[in-house]
Amino acid sequence: MLIACSEDKKPFNYRGLPLALSTTQFVDSMLARGFVVDSAASDSGILVVFASPQLKYRVLMGFAGEKVAAVQEKYYLSTNDSTRQMWQEIRDRLEKELGSWPDCPMLKDDHKVANFDAADGIISVVLENTHKPTLMISYMPK
Repeated sequence: MLIACSEDKKPFNYRGLPLALSTTQFVDSMLARGFVVDSAASDSGILVVFASPQLKYRVLMGFAGEKVAAVQEKYYLSTNDSTRQMWQEIRDRLEKELGSWPDCPMLKDDHKVANFDAADGIISVVLENTHKPTLMISYMPK
């Protein structure tokens, strides 16, 4: 038997950071985690790009005023095989965590999309192995 309690519900989050945080709180939290703002790639009115020399991905945060609109991890890896394997591992993990099957509008060898409908947002896992292997995970609150 499944029982849902609103008190047990976790807010829609990016790696433990609720996307309901204000833009300032989210930026401060990312900085506290060791990320730096890539000011050359950021747009002060709508986008903040975070980087960390220890990680193989960048984090892009889109915002409107003090509201986080979307967060995206973008991986740059060296081979198509590494991104394919990562896409499958992330898709399988999210399926297990969320307890739901994704909508997969695209499932080719080098271009795959899996969209998960979480209670308060959408998580998309996108593989695009075109000119260079790229894997993206987007978190969009509803």
